[in-house]
Parts: sequence; structure tokens; C-alpha cells
Amino acid sequence: MFSGRGDGKRKEEKWGSRGDRVPHRNSYTLHVAARRMAGTVTVDFGPSDANSDDFEQISYPPAHWPAQNEEEIPLYAEEKARRRGPKHTGPSPFHVDERDLYDDEGKDIYNKPRAFRAPHQGSGRVRHHAPPPTTIVCPLSTYSPALTLVQKEFLFQNLEHITPIIYTLLSCWTRYHKIGHSNIVVWDEAHCKFGSQYLKREFYFDVHPPLGKLIVGLVGLLSGYDGSFEFKSGSEYPASVPYVSMRVMLATFGVAMVPLGWYTAVELGMSQWACHLVALMVLCDVGWLCISRFILLDSMLLFFTLLAVFCLTKFHNQQYQSFSFDWWAWLVFTGISIGLVTSVKLIGLFVTALIGLYTIEDLWEKFGDVKMPVVSVVPLNSIIYLQLNIGQRTQLKHWGARIACLIVLPILVFMASFKLHFLVLNRSGSGDSQMSSLFQANLIGNDFSQNPLEIAIGSKVTLKNYGYGGGLLHSHVQMFPVGSNQQQVTCYHYKDENNEWHILPQWSEPAYDPKQPLRFVKHNDIIRLSHAPTTRNLHSHNIPAPVTKLQNEVSAYGNATIGDVHDLWRVEVVDDIKRGRREHVDKIHSLTTRLRFRHHVLGCYLRAANSILPQWGFKQVEVTCTPENDPYDTHTYWNVESHWNHRLPKGETKYYKSPFLHDFWHLNVAMMTSNNALIPDPDKDDILASKPFDWPFLHLGLRMCGWGDGQTKFYLMGHPLIWWGSATSLFVSVITLAIYLFRWQRKYADMDPQEWDHFLYVGKVAGLGWALHFVPFLIMGRVTYLHHYLPTLYFAVLMLAHLLDHFIFSARRLSLRTKTIAFGICAGSILLTFWWFKGVAFGIDGAISKHKGLLWRESWNIYHSR
Repeated sequence: MFSGRGDGKRKEEKWGSRGDRVPHRNSYTLHVAARRMAGTVTVDFGPSDANSDDFEQISYPPAHWPAQNEEEIPLYAEEKARRRGPKHTGPSPFHVDERDLYDDEGKDIYNKPRAFRAPHQGSGRVRHHAPPPTTIVCPLSTYSPALTLVQKEFLFQNLEHITPIIYTLLSCWTRYHKIGHSNIVVWDEAHCKFGSQYLKREFYFDVHPPLGKLIVGLVGLLSGYDGSFEFKSGSEYPASVPYVSMRVMLATFGVAMVPLGWYTAVELGMSQWACHLVALMVLCDVGWLCISRFILLDSMLLFFTLLAVFCLTKFHNQQYQSFSFDWWAWLVFTGISIGLVTSVKLIGLFVTALIGLYTIEDLWEKFGDVKMPVVSVVPLNSIIYLQLNIGQRTQLKHWGARIACLIVLPILVFMASFKLHFLVLNRSGSGDSQMSSLFQANLIGNDFSQNPLEIAIGSKVTLKNYGYGGGLLHSHVQMFPVGSNQQQVTCYHYKDENNEWHILPQWSEPAYDPKQPLRFVKHNDIIRLSHAPTTRNLHSHNIPAPVTKLQNEVSAYGNATIGDVHDLWRVEVVDDIKRGRREHVDKIHSLTTRLRFRHHVLGCYLRAANSILPQWGFKQVEVTCTPENDPYDTHTYWNVESHWNHRLPKGETKYYKSPFLHDFWHLNVAMMTSNNALIPDPDKDDILASKPFDWPFLHLGLRMCGWGDGQTKFYLMGHPLIWWGSATSLFVSVITLAIYLFRWQRKYADMDPQEWDHFLYVGKVAGLGWALHFVPFLIMGRVTYLHHYLPTLYFAVLMLAHLLDHFIFSARRLSLRTKTIAFGICAGSILLTFWWFKGVAFGIDGAISKHKGLLWRESWNIYHSR
């Protein structure tokens, strides 16, 4: 899939450390200058110095080295080229007649020769050998006003960084200019309340991983914010909230996107023209600019996405020297960047999938290399031994390196963000009930340690579902609009008095009398659960559940005096976290004892499996009674969380600990469950939402704040030319690839193997990256907005630059003047369009009707409501 890689060690067997082929072992240096002048080839033998240390010492080649390799210099016939590649302005040194490389004399028609690939070049950036590092400081004794040789060498080494530095300074202006002009909470800045929770150290719940909000909390701490502001959307920032400095710190992630775009284009092997266009498009897109200027998670997500792609391209360009320091460093950085982008938002899994596909193809190519087998099995005295040679160990090292750095390391980074999340948020807060009861019991300010330990008839309790992402058994006065039309029973993830239930004896027994001796609940006891606020009984019958039709509906029915046998439930003890298996559990304890409730008549089990009810059920979790008796189904497990009974002493549950791995997995399932519940409501028109097909051609923008004449208005939209051009380039790339494949099938050689390898490599990074970020939104049911497309846009931008580079900037048939004019048109159009629409990102003051010319599509709701 991704190409242009090989094992560096194997290449160095035939090629020097710098990638130059060495046919002789002697003290002479052979300088070859191949120039097509009058059909002649000039060979210049330079002076020799057998004792000089300036020349690389090369070992002798094998004795059977072909004699013709010492004399023949492969030349490229320019008149045979049907297309000119991006790297060479003269004859290509990579054209080799494959018949000279492989000849099976017609014996094996299946073993085809491989395409020749220059060993000192890959499909990415061309490796140049710069002078050795030096210093810009010159001795006083040799000082002169003119630049010294040392200084010139330093400037030569760092000349390539001058352009990205200039772009970075321009990025600072665009991201920081008028950043504090609006002093109101803009759009999703309301979610910064989660950052405040870290300063107050109160536990909360959100659908995104914690790293981005941890950074927001750190930014607030560095800015001097005390965490007291509620960040209500549209409210004005008080003087005590340093919102400007917080915006500036987070906008720095947007600033860094521009040099990352430049360096990524360089590492992808694009021409200087294309690198400039990538940097300009990242700099001037008003969508990226607008989203980077507020206290949001998106600037961090975009930065880490670009960082992951950059690290991937850097690692790709180190493949010629496997297991070198740089190779290991960029492999490790790639793994860390995967962990970071995923720890901000789970959408980071899409760029993780891109790196995963690259790795799979890379390892598949190495697995298919006959020079590097996996293992060989040698039978000896009826015993099987695994014999490993150098090539086999290299194969295993490649696999081990990828597993350690691209799987284990990102998971550790991801888990570390949650560990830090749990360590900082050690106080009870609004998101407690999303976690397990044992986790909550260890939060400061939680009253679970005051719970009576043993459960008795007459106790008031809350029941927590033990499945990952499970909530509290809940009921409210609303009725089911389908099925039995009885009172709804659901699972709810927040503390509420509607979560409270009384444990009462069955109908055939005397009513509960608080003056009678206590009767503790044990395994196989039959009880009745009465909803405390409404006195209705937990009930089930042979009516299909509203969502999970193959299971029975669970409702609340009757009252303290009216009911039937369908209100009765048998308590089955599963085990106890503290005391062990059921045989060791004599009495049911709060928090630690895991229970199942089996319906006394139907034999089904009370279950909550994260199925979400429609809007009439407030999108809470459906509770059903499943006829399947699966003793390992944790969604049928329950435990007593809160427990009130004044007749019982306080317990000692504060000593019980919850394992980190259990809490980590529990919170991630709860996040995914809540995220999947964010589905569009058919009964409500969300004017901010947009569909995935609205994004590529910028069908609709997004108003980020109020639109009154006295308000500063921000409109989230993209740069029209960048979005339209990049979306069109995706279609052009598919057509171009198809044409090249058809021509290749007809034996037309449009490119030499090196150029074709590079064309496919960059196209797959851009094309697959775009598809992996866009296609999932077509199949997921959650509501989507324009900002969900912003990471996807980056890959479309790379594709646009790649095609312009392929057809214009790297084409030899076009003159330098033509290329300059083409670049001027592209760059000028981008800059002028940016200047025209810059107000939507910097803020529009006054009546919007006074700002003419912004409605380039009728579907944009800049001037009118949607």
C-alpha cells in the first residue's frame, strides 16, 4: 500500500553508507560526470591519496562481482520518457533495463522481476549531505566584518529553516491578532468548565478523553484563573478570568500547525513550490484560523494530528537506515503522537488507523522478503528446534519495534492521561455516578463511607449497574408511549432522588414494620423494590421492551397497597469483591456485593445494556428483563451504592479500593456510550448541525455566537478556494490513478519506478488519510458539525498540493516562467480570498448587512437564518 521502503542493512551490503555504489576497494576516488553532450560520456579520475583520511574506506566486494558493473554507467534515455518526475532536471540515473537485472531464461513465468529502486532514495524526501555541524562563533583573532567560512557553513546548514520561521511569524500574527476583541464565551468555550474542574479538583464526566481538558486546566492555572467561572455560552467574561492569556496559549497550537505543514510537505518530497502552497493553505484557511483563536480542544486536536503525520513521514525517510538512532527516535515520536492525539479526542483513532495501514504494508513487504525469513524449523532427534539467523532476527526486531512503539507506547500514553485525570480529580463532583461505586467511595467529600454495611428489609438504596458504562436504576413520573403505557424505568447516570428504592417484603408476607427485629437480605430472598418518590413497584411482564424487542419491558406499577406477583424479584448473589465467592457471602453488603435480580414469575434477569431510549425517554439507558441466563453478563450485575437505614451502624467501606484498569475501562465505555447517544433529534431542528456531505464543498457554515448588531460575530467556515480546490483534487487523484494504471497495462511508461513510487506514496498518505477521517462520519449516527471536518481537510490540502506539484511544479516540459506564473496565481488567489474573508475569523462588528460580498453560496446563513 505504502511503498518505497526497505531494510537499510541489506542495502548497505551493496551500497556505501551514503548510498553510493562502490565497485572497487582501493585508495582511488572515482568521480563520474555523465553529461549528454554530443552523445559522449566523460569520466574524470581525480587525484588519489592512499593515506588521506578524507576518503571513505570501503571493503572489497565479493570475488564474483560482475565485471560489467565496473564499467557500465546506467543512463536514462530522455526521449523515451512520457512524463517528467519531480526530482530530476536532467537524465534520470534510475532507469535500468530490467532484463539486465533478472533473466530466468523462460524457466519461471510466475517469478516476475521487481521494479528497480534507487537505494539511496526513498519515496519521500531526498537526502542531502550537509557539511558537519559547526558554530557561528568565530575567534576574535580572525574576526572580520565579512562572513567567515564557519558562519557561511552554519547559514548553509540552516538555510532551509528560514522559510518556515517566516511562516511561523505570519502564523503568530493571524492567530493572535485581535484575539481578545470579544469578551464573551464563544460557542464551545462553554466546555471550558471542565478545565475549571481540575482547578477545583472535582470529578466530572465528559465524552472526550481528558488530555485536552487537562491542558485547558493547566493553561488556566498558568494564567492565574481560580476555576470559579461557569463558562455559560454567551455570558461575558468577568475581570477575574484571564481569558485573553488563555486564548493566546491555546492559539499557540494553531500557530505550530503552519511549520508542521511546511516540514511535512518537505518530508513528503514535494517541490519548494508545493511546500509553499501547503504552508500558505494551512496559514490562510479561515476555518483553521477561527477554531484556533478560542479556548477549545480543536486546536490541540489539529496540532497533534499534523504532528502524527509529520512524525510518520520523518520515520518513513529513515527506513534506509533501520535501527539507527534517528530511526528509533522517529518511531518513538510517532507512537507518542498517536497517544497524544487520541488522548485529546477519540477522533484521533482515524490518524492512528492511517499509521496502522502504513505499518501493516511495511511489515508485509518485509515478511515477503526472501532475504529476511521469519523462522526456520529444523527437526533433530524427533525434537523441533527454531533456528534463527541474522535475517530472521532482523525480521523479528522489526515486528517487535512496531509493536512496542506503535501499539504499547500509544496505549501507555493514553492510559497515563487517565491516570493523571484520576489523580487530580480526587474530590466528589458532578460526574461521580458515571463511575463504579468503589471508585466514588474513595473521593473526598463522598458519603459512601457513612453507609451502613449490611442490607436489610426496609432499607432505602440506590442500585448501580455493574456493567461498563452502567448507570443507576431510575424511574420518573412519565409513562411509556408504547408497550404497557406504565411508568418508565430507566438507568440514569447522575445523582437524583428518582434513583432511590425501598427494599420491601413480598406481597404474601406481612408489611414491613420498623419495630420488628431487623431482617437482613440474603441469597435467594424474594423482595419487592418500591420507587421511593412515587411508591410504584419495579415490575416486568410479557411485553416487548421499547428498543430491545427480544427482551421484556420493565416498568413501575401499582403502589404501596396495589400490586401483583409480577412485582417480585429473587436476589441472587454473584460474589463479593472483598469476601470472594458466593459461598463466603452470608449477608449482602453495600458497594462490594454483586447481585442479580431474577423475576419471580418470568425467570428473566434485570438488565441495562447501554441501549438508548428515544427523546421521550430523555435518551436515558433502557432497562429490560432478559430471558437469557448468562452468568457472565455484567450488564445483569448490580450493587447497592447508596444505603440509608437509621437502625444500622455506619460501615467501613472507605478502606475498599477500586483497581485503576477497571476504572479506566469503565470510564471509556461510559464515554463511548454517551457519545453514541448524541444522535440527531428528528423532532428538533439543530440549525448548527450539518451532514458529512455538506463539508467538502462548504455547503454550510456555523454561527459561533449571537448575531445581533451589537455583538462581535464569528462565522466558522473554510477558505472557499482551499476547500473547493482540495475537494476537487480528491476526484482528480482517483481519475489520474486510473488513467496511469490503464496506460501501464498498455505498456506505456509514464514515469520511471522512482517517480511512480513517490507518486503512490504521497497519494496514499493524503487519499487514505482523507478517507479514514471522512468515511466514518457517513456511518455513525451521532450529530455532526462543521468542525468535525477540520482534521479531514488537512489530507485534502496535501492531495491538492501533491497534484499541483505532479502536473505543474515538477513537470520538465513546463518552463520556469510558466511554473512561476502558476504559483503566483495559486498563492495570490489564496491570499486575496483570505483577506476578503478574514473578518469571519477576526470578528465582524456592527450590522452584518453592512459587510457585503460574503455570500458566495446561497446556502450560507451569514446574512439570513437557515
